[in-house]
Amino acid sequence: MNNSTVIIHTYNEEKNIRSCIESARKLTLNIIVVDMQSVDKTVKICQEEGALIFSFPYSKYVEPAREFGIKQSKTSWVFLLDADERITDELANEIKFALNKTDSVDESSKKTGSVKTTHYKIPRKELFAQKIWLKHGGWWPNYQTRLINRKYLTSWPKEIHSSPTIRGEAGYLHRPLLHFSKNDYGEIVNKTIVFEDMESDLLFRADKPASTLIFFRKFAGEFFRRLVKNLGFLDGTIGIIESIYQAFSKTITYLYLYEKKYRLQSRPLRSLS
Repeated sequence: MNNSTVIIHTYNEEKNIRSCIESARKLTLNIIVVDMQSVDKTVKICQEEGALIFSFPYSKYVEPAREFGIKQSKTSWVFLLDADERITDELANEIKFALNKTDSVDESSKKTGSVKTTHYKIPRKELFAQKIWLKHGGWWPNYQTRLINRKYLTSWPKEIHSSPTIRGEAGYLHRPLLHFSKNDYGEIVNKTIVFEDMESDLLFRADKPASTLIFFRKFAGEFFRRLVKNLGFLDGTIGIIESIYQAFSKTITYLYLYEKKYRLQSRPLRSLS
C-alpha cells in the first residue's frame, strides 16, 4: 500500500527485528525504523532488510520517539509496531480494506462536515513463549491505538504508557496484533524494575500516598482483578503465574514510591546561613 507506513521503534532488538520487518511487509513496503542508539546488530539488520532508519536519543521506553517517528513518514496513514509484535496476513488484509474504505469516504465527509474515522484501535494477542495465548486475566482484547491518519494527530505525551491525542473518531479492527513480550521472566523482571520506577515517578509528582496498608491493598486488588474478576485461572498455570506477577509488579511501583517519599522526608534541611 502506498498510503501507509509501518514505524518500528528499536533498542538492541537484533533477535526480533528481522521477523518484525518481514511481518510489516505484509502491509506495506514503506518501513521506517526509529532506532534509539542500539549497540548490537539491530541497525545492520535493518539496513539488510532495506528499512529507512532514523536515529533517536536513547530512552528506556518508546513514547518519546513515537511522535518523532510519525513525523518522518510521508504517507497519510502510519502503523506503529514494536519489535516484539507481528502483523499477520489477516490483520494486514483487514487494515488494507479499512483504509480503502475510509479514504473513499474522505471526500464525502468533507462535503457533509461529518466526523470520519481518523484512527483505529487493534486488539493485541498476548502470547506466552510465543505460543500460549493469554485469553483471560485482562489480557484480551487489550485494544491498542496503532493505526493513525497523521494529519489528525495532535500530540503524543512523552510519559510512559501515554496515549496519543487524535482529532476525529476511532474505529475498531477485529484481527489481532501478535505480541511476543512474555518469553523470559528474567527479561520481564528487568523491564519491571525500569518501568515501575518510572511509574512511581509519576505517582510521586502527583503526591500519591504510600504505606504498608497500601502495599497489601495493591497486591490483593490486582491479584483479585487478574485471577478472579478477569478469570485468569482459566489460562491454567501460566494464567495463575501472570496474576501473581502482575500483583507483584503493581506492588513494586508503590514500594518505589514509598522509598522516594521516605528519602525526601528524611533529607536533612540545608542551613539558611
